[in-house]
Amino acid sequence: MNPTPPPRLDAAADRRRWIALVVLCAGFLMIILDQTIVNVALPSIQSDLHFSQSALAWVVNAYLIAFGGLLLLVGRLGDLIGRRRIFLAGLTVFTSASLLCGLAQGQALLIGARFVQGVGGAMTAAVILGMIVTMFPNPSEQAKAIGVYSFVAAAGGAIGLLAGGVLTQAINWHWIFFVNLPIGIATALFAIRLLPSDAGIGLAHGADAPGAVLLVASLMLAVYTIVEASNYGWGSGHTLGFGALAVALLASFVLRQARAASPLIPLRVFRSRTVTTANLMQVLMVAGMFGMFFLGALFLQRVLRYDAIEVGLAFLPVAVGIAALSLRLAASLTMRFGAKPTLIGGLVLVAAGLLVFRRAPVNANYVTDLLPAMVLLGIGAGLVFPALMTLAMSGATAEDSGLASGLVNTTQQVGGALGLAVLATLSTTRTHALSAHGASSADALTGGYHLAFTIAAGLVLAAIAIGLVLLRPARALEAVGAPSHGAWADAELEPAYLEEAA
Repeated sequence: MNPTPPPRLDAAADRRRWIALVVLCAGFLMIILDQTIVNVALPSIQSDLHFSQSALAWVVNAYLIAFGGLLLLVGRLGDLIGRRRIFLAGLTVFTSASLLCGLAQGQALLIGARFVQGVGGAMTAAVILGMIVTMFPNPSEQAKAIGVYSFVAAAGGAIGLLAGGVLTQAINWHWIFFVNLPIGIATALFAIRLLPSDAGIGLAHGADAPGAVLLVASLMLAVYTIVEASNYGWGSGHTLGFGALAVALLASFVLRQARAASPLIPLRVFRSRTVTTANLMQVLMVAGMFGMFFLGALFLQRVLRYDAIEVGLAFLPVAVGIAALSLRLAASLTMRFGAKPTLIGGLVLVAAGLLVFRRAPVNANYVTDLLPAMVLLGIGAGLVFPALMTLAMSGATAEDSGLASGLVNTTQQVGGALGLAVLATLSTTRTHALSAHGASSADALTGGYHLAFTIAAGLVLAAIAIGLVLLRPARALEAVGAPSHGAWADAELEPAYLEEAA
């Protein structure tokens, strides 16, 4: 039993949709670039504004806390009051805060503006996937659209490393923020013209103010605990105390949502084993990948003595590999073989790339020691991200797509923050231990980075194991009376739907 297919769009309307996708991805690229471009400029910011090492971390942490803490809430608000409205408001806040960051001549203004930037970034990023899956309901087109989004999400980080080095060395660090102004303004103008207007389902379906307070407080506190764990230690009273409080607040939020007549976050979105498993796998995979990018850049700078531009160029094959795979081939493989095999295959390549990176010696040659790892990581990530996004959004309805989009971005941020905190802490501990036993500075640093890359590969291998066990194999959808999408017959079916169809 096949449902009536959606009506075909005329050529002009179809072209308008794809241009709108470019507009959405331009806004998202600005957010992704900002997260990595700032890391390259941190030494210059520290020198110019006289930051201490501990205070400098808040240039990054202030953004991460606001961004990670608000994603789930603003994603749901997009469902309630309109995703286009949230997207445009986010662009306005982010662009305005970028201007303040660029003008900052003191520590307090820069840190405060970075927090506001995080708010705007969350509002912009949280609803994009939701708009994509509603604009492209056809599975084949949706796979291609998610491939474009995944390319921007994955490659933006590598491009940011290069752009940050060029802007910081050629002009000064202020321009890493000023560059957001023309991008943000142009994106907003095109978005007003091209993005479809959606009124949302109304606040009456989720106007739970106490629940919103609990959610934001728990997530912000969780991100704060993770990013500060490297300073206080994972077993310290500070980390354990704030971590326990974050868990208690999150548990209180879940309990309230289970009992509320109009919950802010309907818990039904977590009933899909596919969606939940995909987000869990994403936490592990992003933890390994993000930690590798950050610590890999440090390895190139501190051990191999690359400058900022050379670091960006070193990671360029990753961006090229992601572009080559995610923009076209990944969508075709997903349609042909299903999201699960494509995802698992990509994760195997990512793990292999991390293990190759782990073998790089103190005097590593880029072509023989590092390039193979970059190629494997680029190809693997190019396969992983589109398949992962497809699975994570597979249970989203028109009413919940903003929530699902916010959840995907939240797990990305939590995974990235957790991975960086854990890997950086363990890497530093290993380096100190080797130094205490008489190792040279370069050998001690390399030993610490090797340990981090090994653990990163272990996280990716854990994601593979979870996917093999928990993701459902492909099945014939027609057998249960589900909509037929040809080769799209993967595991992206809600258990509740299967039971109802049966």
